[in-house]
Amino acid sequence: MAQFEVEHSEGLRRLRVDLAENESIRTEHRALHHLRGAVKMDMPLPSPRAWLVSLFSDESLMRPRYTGPGQVYLDSTLGGYHELAVHEGERWVLDNRCFWASESTVRLGIYREWILTSLWAGEGLLWYKTVLTGQGKVVLSVDGPVEELQLNNDRVVIDGSFVVARTDGIKFSMKRPARSLLSYWLSGEKLARSYQGTGRLLICPTPYWRLMVSRRGQNDPAALE
Repeated sequence: MAQFEVEHSEGLRRLRVDLAENESIRTEHRALHHLRGAVKMDMPLPSPRAWLVSLFSDESLMRPRYTGPGQVYLDSTLGGYHELAVHEGERWVLDNRCFWASESTVRLGIYREWILTSLWAGEGLLWYKTVLTGQGKVVLSVDGPVEELQLNNDRVVIDGSFVVARTDGIKFSMKRPARSLLSYWLSGEKLARSYQGTGRLLICPTPYWRLMVSRRGQNDPAALE
């Protein structure tokens, strides 16, 4: 099994993957920093549908494969990583740009949200996401610590894009938090993300402070003066 290790340096985090002979991983497109050892890289050809999705979506489905022995070092980040164990029979839907690396035993697929959900969420007409099936370890790229919620025919309403992954039994939609039209207009809470059903939900409610400061500086440079 591939060994995933998060290294820390100068406030940044980066992922190192140790591969034995004939062990393989898939990584996000253009995530490589450098290689050590006799690691070989190749690019599995995507299906025609996956190739078309890559042209019209922010989610890249062109993901290289690395085969050991050796080490694979991926780019560093002010954010962090979360290791997820995918089991046979499960189907995980990831938020955009959350996939970072996985063992080759994990299969990568495509999921499209409903058109009305995509429009209300401000993601355009077609909103494609990565789906995980099979069995193995996956590393997600996240903004901060991740919490897991277990839903049993329950609902969670979240004001913001804090969910990083959900199992297939949870339905995602855009809803008005307020019941009445008057409350809808006066509360300031127009639309929220609703997750309902039975399954597991991964949320990242709070970013690491360095990442938060960096984003505030990008949005308002005067805030850092």
